[in-house]
Amino acid sequence: MSLWVTSEPTELRPDATEADLQTVIRAAYKQVLGNQHVMESERLSSAESMLRNGEVSVRGFVEMVAKSELYQELFFNSSSPYRFVEINCKHLLGRAPKDQAEISEHVQIYNSQGYEAEIDSYLTSEEYQSNFGQNIVPYPRSNSTQLGIANVGFNRTFALMRGDATSDSGNSAQLIADIAADLPTKITAAPDGSGTYSNTGKRFRIAVAKAGTTPVYKQSNFVYEVAYEQMSKKIQNIHKMGSKIVSITEVA
Repeated sequence: MSLWVTSEPTELRPDATEADLQTVIRAAYKQVLGNQHVMESERLSSAESMLRNGEVSVRGFVEMVAKSELYQELFFNSSSPYRFVEINCKHLLGRAPKDQAEISEHVQIYNSQGYEAEIDSYLTSEEYQSNFGQNIVPYPRSNSTQLGIANVGFNRTFALMRGDATSDSGNSAQLIADIAADLPTKITAAPDGSGTYSNTGKRFRIAVAKAGTTPVYKQSNFVYEVAYEQMSKKIQNIHKMGSKIVSITEVA
């Protein structure tokens, strides 16, 4: 069973059919609204029409969802500033906050420039553009690690990805203690139901693309099978070799 569900990036192509468009819209709602069930009355019909008519790009549609009253109600009005930044990083950049400095920067943006400026700071960033561009729906990026990103960033993103059965409705920051104290974040995941469980005693399969190659989705050059307590060291060794992790899955 996969630790968290991965999928190929959802992209709106120029020759998209209505079915393709609906796939993009569903993916955007799911990602930006944190797995919340969106009732028909909550759908942003005007934004959907603008996307359909080519008046806005996928990035523009994501912006409209993130600036909607629904997003504010779910993730801003009752959340702490730390939680709001944490959830924005997850929804709009597909990763956890990097460190305390990044959280502080975004809190300052909101305090000095307001809500919309805080949302814009993610969507207009070079990071967003280089990973998603104008027509790809944001998606969790740390299921494959990246050179130059500390392993703890992978673990922290993992900690925020709790499976399709859960949502991001909680208003308490999950990573505040680890990030503030610069502590390692333990890998945990939710089973098919709800709640967390320990990975201790489980085994995991790490698919790796060797250094100097560009990994193709769901393809790898090497596969390692390790126990949970060996995972962190193995990931560090893989990075030291200059290789890239394609995926990590639980061994059934």
